[in-house]
Amino acid sequence: MSDLKFTKDHEQIKIDGDVIWVGITKHAGEALGDLVFIELPELGASVDKGNDFAVIESVKAAAEVYTPVSGEVIAINEALPDNPEQVKEDIDTGWIAKIKLTDAGELEGLMDEAAYQAFCEAE
Repeated sequence: MSDLKFTKDHEQIKIDGDVIWVGITKHAGEALGDLVFIELPELGASVDKGNDFAVIESVKAAAEVYTPVSGEVIAINEALPDNPEQVKEDIDTGWIAKIKLTDAGELEGLMDEAAYQAFCEAE
């Protein structure tokens, strides 16, 4: 069973107990093109599911990143501001933030990889 889940806003998450690693999908990275800047959330910030908590800027546009769960930001990927392209890598190196989950029920409705692929093909 994969511990990766996906949102319709093209975020991907890795579930590690009650800690959720949040990043963007390869699809989102490709759509954004060359990245020039990432604004990370604040460490210790309280976030609510569905709200934006980070911004990724490319030469094409700026894109908000939405948190797929509610909780507290317990870690931020401090390598990203100096190397924004890293966010396009797999979730283990390209994660944006780690959130301590407050409501496991919010994981319901997130897509597995097969459902996400079908969603992207239908777009």
